[in-house]
Amino acid sequence: MAVEPLSQKEIEDRLAELPGWTVEDDRLTRTYRLGSHFAATALVVHIAQVQEELNHHSDLTLGYNTVRLAVNTHSAGGALTDLDFSLARKVEDLAPGHGAS
Repeated sequence: MAVEPLSQKEIEDRLAELPGWTVEDDRLTRTYRLGSHFAATALVVHIAQVQEELNHHSDLTLGYNTVRLAVNTHSAGGALTDLDFSLARKVEDLAPGHGAS
């Protein structure tokens, strides 16, 4: 089943529902700042599990106390699709209350 790119309006509407998320270099991105390296590492493990369940993976970067995600859909030519926003919503549900940096 082909995945269709979202229109600019659809992207803007979905971003409005995901505070802290932005589009940078054609990728949906967010950085979380946590209280410790251990907390950031734990979040990475939870995100990795969600990505496996969705079979949709972001670039995931672990810093000392930060976690950064950047995602687009390769099978749609690097465009943003519903898959990217579904992943973002699930990650957001995992990390409530963690501020963006």
